Amino acid sequence: MTLRQAQDERPNTVRGEAVLRIAGEDHLLRPSFAALVAAEDELGPLFALVERASEGQLRLTEIAALFWHCLADRSTVSRDDVGEAVMALGLAKSTAPLRVLLAQILQGNE
Repeated sequence: MTLRQAQDERPNTVRGEAVLRIAGEDHLLRPSFAALVAAEDELGPLFALVERASEGQLRLTEIAALFWHCLADRSTVSRDDVGEAVMALGLAKSTAPLRVLLAQILQGNE
């Protein structure tokens, strides 16, 4: 489900949600517990991921994997689509949703 298909599915910044533009469509990134557990299973400890990001050591594959696991709906896009979206946006623009997700990992919901 894209944001255009579900107008009520706007990113809730309090919950650490963000938007990633994939192939011209906005997709909701929702860092749920299940999504973060899946990302951690693939990428290793999330705290280490945050540390690598703060040191500028995060790889493109790690960014794309975190985005993939946090997609609220993966039924209309492939993992390669997510990687292509990161490349299309460039690293500078990809850091905006990445920062939102990393802040959620560190701060949680209060």
